[in-house]
Amino acid sequence: MGVSKQTVYLWYTSMVAASCMNLYGYDAAAFNALQGSANWRQHFRDPDPNVIGSVNTAYTIGCVISGFFVSAPISNYLGRRWAMMIGCVLVIIASFLAAFSPRNIGAFIGAKALVGIGQGITLPAGPVYISEITPAKTRGAVMSFWQLFFSVGNSMGFLVALACSRNSERLGNWDWKIVMLCQIIGPAFIVSSLWACPESPRWYVQKGRTEEAVAALLRIRNSREEVDAEIEQIQLAVAFEQKNNISGSYGPLWKDPSVRARLILAILMNVGQQCTGQGSLNNYSTIIFQKVFKDNDTIQLLNALNAILGIFFTLTATVTIDRFGRRFLLLVGALGMSTCMLIVAILVTETPDLGDGLRSQPVAIATVFVMFLFGFFFKPSWGATVWVWTSEIFSMNVRSQAVAMSTQAQNVANAVLLQLFPLFLANEGFYAMYMFFAMNLVLAFFVYFFIPETKGKTLESMDILFGGANHAEDTTPDDPAMLRPEVTENALPEGVGEDKGTATVVSNNKTEVNVDDSVPGKTTNAKA
Repeated sequence: MGVSKQTVYLWYTSMVAASCMNLYGYDAAAFNALQGSANWRQHFRDPDPNVIGSVNTAYTIGCVISGFFVSAPISNYLGRRWAMMIGCVLVIIASFLAAFSPRNIGAFIGAKALVGIGQGITLPAGPVYISEITPAKTRGAVMSFWQLFFSVGNSMGFLVALACSRNSERLGNWDWKIVMLCQIIGPAFIVSSLWACPESPRWYVQKGRTEEAVAALLRIRNSREEVDAEIEQIQLAVAFEQKNNISGSYGPLWKDPSVRARLILAILMNVGQQCTGQGSLNNYSTIIFQKVFKDNDTIQLLNALNAILGIFFTLTATVTIDRFGRRFLLLVGALGMSTCMLIVAILVTETPDLGDGLRSQPVAIATVFVMFLFGFFFKPSWGATVWVWTSEIFSMNVRSQAVAMSTQAQNVANAVLLQLFPLFLANEGFYAMYMFFAMNLVLAFFVYFFIPETKGKTLESMDILFGGANHAEDTTPDDPAMLRPEVTENALPEGVGEDKGTATVVSNNKTEVNVDDSVPGKTTNAKA
């Protein structure tokens, strides 16, 4: 039996949303590379390290503020798609402003702050959308592509920067302007593609638009029974929240003990992602490789190769996360990264210095191999799995704001580590790696004792797992319009009926919606 077109469409919509992470990956690589551009430094009158640090700080502040206070309201009131699109449009505008900044670093800093604001709106909405449109049995595999697109964006950034760097004399200022302008490609693709994607069925039900929720699910589920069962669960969860006056504001994050516990665990998990050392190693990889290599072209090539390998390393999560579970990947990842950091520290600190901190070729090669091995352990575990786990554990009424707050903890932690790690590296050299060795051991203990397994759980059943009330079974809707609609067939697609035609959805309030199968997510001829 072949793959149904509903499954293909589900993967397509998920990949469009997952490509939001491309923005983060590309931006991280781009600014890392820009710092090595003589033309960029000359254009902005050779900014000192404190000013360069201000660029990162401006991005982080913009991202954290919009992530905490802007993303969730947009996602809740306008929908997940609009949150992703608005953030992407801001990144497009900011990229133009950065590329054509006057010879004033303040203008560039302002553009980077706007990039942060855009990403802060987009990035929390993406995983929420993916988790809400995918079935429980494949949610982990689909969601793992979120981290994969970080690696794709990272690779693109390093490769574009490498190509421009090798032609810097001919390009002049365009060697860094091209890098900034290429940042537009990702968000432009997302904005143009999201129009063909359905809104989250859970968001539709929450807004009382049940017929549109059914129409959306019919495009991404293989059978009518699947659609009926899922709609019923969602409606019961929404009804529970309405009956118990559970609001969609930030209040329940702290008032409900079960939600509060989940939020604390999710924040710690996301802080832990940065404490693995990946963020510091990614941002300062050039400086780290300079400790063992002298040639800059070799260093930039290693950066690009590391980013490309990250794509393949992340792909392992798609076949392991729903088979072995979240806890297994997190534990193995933390222990593996801890071992890698220990080996790197010993390799460099316990071998002879050949001058200027350089090491012999065998030591340099071994160091690079272990650094790449670190990426092998990080990408499918604390890279992909943290995003999966964070996006799936919260109940519907707080999902947007909780995911936004949790994931922005990454930026806060990363900002602190980006300030501290260069000092450790400058003063202690590779002894700084012992810090990440210890941190990863702590993370392994944290997962073992505090993180429950969520593999195969529906979003509506997460409340039970964390000791909360069952939103999907503890109530019956008071409003008859909230009851599950009847779905009648009229030549539905294969898996639901015939290959072409229309589906008629009739709810208890007698509203009829004809679903045009020729256009994904499109509904026509609505009448009361």
